[in-house]
Amino acid sequence: MSENVVRLVKTPPTSDAPDVSPTVLTVVPDAPPASLVPLWVRSGRAVKTAVTHENTKSAARAVARHSLYTFNGGRIVARRTWDGKTGARYERMIRAAEAAGNLEAAEEWEERLQRFRAARHHRRMDLLHSPVEAAKGVGVGAAMSVGVLVALGVVLAINNHNIRDVITPLKATIEFIATLIRIVQLVWPTAVVLGPLFALLGLWAVGSKQQAAPQWALPANVRNGEGEPITPSIVVKALRDLGVPALRNAIKEMGDAGASMLGPITLAGCGVEVDVQLPSGVATNEVQQRRRKLAENLTRHEHEVFITIPEAARTVRLWIADSGALDEPIGPSPLVTDETMTANYKTGKAPWGQDLRGDAAELSAYQRHLLITGRSNQGKTVALRSLALWLALDKSVEFWIADLKGVGDWKPFEGIARVLIEGPSDEHVIEATEMVEDAVAEMNRRIELRRTDPASTFPPLIVLVDEAQKAFMCPAKDDAKRPYGGAKATSRYFMAVREIHNQGRAVDVLMWQGTQDPTDQNLPKLVREGAHTRASLVLGSESQAKMALGDKAVEDGAAPHMLRQGLDRGTLVVASDGIDMPKGQSSITVRTHFIDDEPAEAIAARAKALRSGVTTLHAIDRGEARDPLTDIDAVAGDGKRAFTQDIIKRLAALSEDAYGAWSFGDLSRVLESYGIEAYKSHGRMVVRRDDITAARTERDTDGSASAS
Repeated sequence: MSENVVRLVKTPPTSDAPDVSPTVLTVVPDAPPASLVPLWVRSGRAVKTAVTHENTKSAARAVARHSLYTFNGGRIVARRTWDGKTGARYERMIRAAEAAGNLEAAEEWEERLQRFRAARHHRRMDLLHSPVEAAKGVGVGAAMSVGVLVALGVVLAINNHNIRDVITPLKATIEFIATLIRIVQLVWPTAVVLGPLFALLGLWAVGSKQQAAPQWALPANVRNGEGEPITPSIVVKALRDLGVPALRNAIKEMGDAGASMLGPITLAGCGVEVDVQLPSGVATNEVQQRRRKLAENLTRHEHEVFITIPEAARTVRLWIADSGALDEPIGPSPLVTDETMTANYKTGKAPWGQDLRGDAAELSAYQRHLLITGRSNQGKTVALRSLALWLALDKSVEFWIADLKGVGDWKPFEGIARVLIEGPSDEHVIEATEMVEDAVAEMNRRIELRRTDPASTFPPLIVLVDEAQKAFMCPAKDDAKRPYGGAKATSRYFMAVREIHNQGRAVDVLMWQGTQDPTDQNLPKLVREGAHTRASLVLGSESQAKMALGDKAVEDGAAPHMLRQGLDRGTLVVASDGIDMPKGQSSITVRTHFIDDEPAEAIAARAKALRSGVTTLHAIDRGEARDPLTDIDAVAGDGKRAFTQDIIKRLAALSEDAYGAWSFGDLSRVLESYGIEAYKSHGRMVVRRDDITAARTERDTDGSASAS
């Protein structure tokens, strides 16, 4: 046997070939063959893979689910049958009413139970006599039937002249009965087989409808809480597991009748709504404070469950959204889609958005001051602007607007608004303050006209300040050292807004404001409580929510602080009598329509077409600058005292533009800012001449000292 030789060193090259160094080859032995995995190990791995495969798990869950549907469906049918035949249902209702502390309902159910027992006893007593009566009835019925058949046979025999026809009807009847028996004999074996199958199918249908299977056996979408329908049992279980001992114990005492706390579960927009009458010893705020836990018990996110307090005592109203429904946008505004839409300040309502029920949310602006607040970049300006765009379609409405953000959001109102101030600086705040003060003067003029002529009417004037917190926080002061901002009686902006809130609606001068995160500094209490319509977007805390909407609205369930930053942009919680809301509620959640800049321009163009040309002022024209204290000193005269009415008349004669609209309040405000007090002498208000001179001297001296 020959052997193959492998040379590890190649033969040296010949002399004619070029010199090449020898190549060394290294022989690497083959790896030893892997040890064979035992058959039992491979079989075990295969079995484990097959058993733990997702398809196997799904199949096992399906088998268990449908088997339990049938078994538990039988239990449900048996329970229903038992309830129908006995007084168990009434007894459960009595226990539930007693646990809820509703003794009247307990007495009513007890009366029903007594009537049921009396009727059942009457039926059972009737059964004692029914066999004899049934036997008599069968005998009489059979005799009458035979008699009728024989009589019919006699008629046939007479007609056919054949005596045998007397028994023909009786014979036909016997043959018909025999045929029915043969049919039953043929069908019976199949019925014996199919009957139980149909019965099992019926039990399965009952169990499937009730989802009568453990959680692990249910389909994935139900097991994960996606699209799970809200049923009475789910609501009761969620309330039971809420962590309120009194509520849990009451539900346990009610047994399966815990659903007696619930009103009808009704469809409401993209969700359902149900009223829950809490048992005695459970306060409504105990449920409100556990909103997140309740939502998770209902397999929902916190923002998908809303809890409000209706008029009924000890009752909470739950609105439960379909999973993910609130993340879907609502449709476009009717202002955009309907180019023929018009507005009416007095009788119309602005199409603002949709409530949670999916119904149109419309707001009346008639004689209502408005305040919208919320965090930055959540849709405050868009919500405020959409209302103004609708109202602009009423050509009788006049707008004075100050946009203290100044980025062009209110540019569409160029040619609609009489005044449009845009900018964030202190100078713009000063102009906005003077604009509001001019509105106060216009309001006072209208009030004077109304006094002389009660039938006087005036076109609506909307005084709108966006980003109003800048006005309240402005540190600038005027020549009389009065601050433009602040929340004191010396603040010019604060006092002007307060005056409009106090008397403006009577003559249709309305104040609309939009502001960011409310505090006592950037939104004083007296100002926020003067608004008839208060709305809020996302806020950071419950205390801010109370500032925005009022204590009652928040205590009754309003929760703008529960909205999601960025995700619930444009969602408002509104407290107003100008919007329709369910009876007993003090607030409503509205998802507002988003109107972008381009559609806003188109709507504004339609509003401009209704008007006969409006020149928009971008600054307050004050004419010649005047010094009120100097002018008062000049017209006060040489006497020791000067009558205030005389001073006002002389100031008006001195400068009609500056002082023509002045009242005693305007004069008193200027005098008080310098420490001068008017008083009554011989029935008329007067001011001391020396006080005016001293105040002017002191001011001028302080000014010279500060200048030096």
